[in-house]
Amino acid sequence: MCICHLPCRPVKPNIIGEQISSKMGAHYHCIICSATITRRTDMLGHVRRHVNKGETKSRYIAASAKPPNEILKEADTDVQVCPNYSIPQKTDSYFNPKMKLNRQLIFCTLAALAEERKPLECLDAFGATGIMGLQWAKHLGSAVKVTINDLNENSVTLIQENCHLNKLKVVVDSKEKEESDAILEEGEENLGNIKVTKMDANVLMHLRSFDFIHLDPFGTSVNYLDSAFRNIRNLGIVSVTSTDISSLYAKAQHVARRHYGCNIVRTEYYKELAARIVVAAVARAAARCNKGIEVLFAVALEHFVLVVVRVLRGPTSADETAKKIQYLIHCQWCEERIFQKDGNMVEG
Repeated sequence: MCICHLPCRPVKPNIIGEQISSKMGAHYHCIICSATITRRTDMLGHVRRHVNKGETKSRYIAASAKPPNEILKEADTDVQVCPNYSIPQKTDSYFNPKMKLNRQLIFCTLAALAEERKPLECLDAFGATGIMGLQWAKHLGSAVKVTINDLNENSVTLIQENCHLNKLKVVVDSKEKEESDAILEEGEENLGNIKVTKMDANVLMHLRSFDFIHLDPFGTSVNYLDSAFRNIRNLGIVSVTSTDISSLYAKAQHVARRHYGCNIVRTEYYKELAARIVVAAVARAAARCNKGIEVLFAVALEHFVLVVVRVLRGPTSADETAKKIQYLIHCQWCEERIFQKDGNMVEG
């Protein structure tokens, strides 16, 4: 058996004075399983136990051998998903099948906006697998110019592969990728173009103007609201999906105070209260950019809170929107609630 000094095993360094001892990182690799053991006597006993059980062949699987991607279908759109796609901590490209209703509501909103004017420049700021932007481009066709963005390089690669899978051209840096035409079979036509970008969502929304923006980060969206309203066009639509339900549903009140600037209590109407809190955060961000909002609809379900608003440019609209933001006073004894009026006095 040969001892290994490579950083295969995470071990805390042994600091002696100002020198760091490297002997603590030495270890042995089992030739039968993937275990790593530091002491030689423990390694000998480990191998003997394998022999006593009749295990003499290696069953270790190399880390580079990744399982193949799975292909899922939703609304006539095929997407490749990585292994453990439903666990955000174990994958770069998160895909949640439970958010299908969310995607359908947003698609219906975009389809209604496309009836008013076209073509629309649309942004899916957090693409992940690109499922939402793919549905827009595939079903609405030339009525929309879709941009799918993600900061993770692996997600961007997966989005491009999913575009090819659905016979859609990929545009990167305003140049069409030539290999997208090569994958089309004879007699098939390309359905449309999708621009795929790899940058921070705040940077992208500051650089370009859009008619439709959808924000769906993993958690709260408050960090991206100012950028979303910075360049959104007049009468455009911003849809915000917040999945930080622990704070919005009064389970983590300190987080809600930090993100939304309000004190939440658990009430029988906690879902309506969560939707109103997100609407208030959206209204404040729009007012800071001299824009007002018109709430089209708000949905609060078990897994997410969705708020869709129309943007009204101008300081007058911003002032009218800001006036509608009020604090709610709730009595926990008698369950009575009233909106706090302007001023410092509370009327009984």
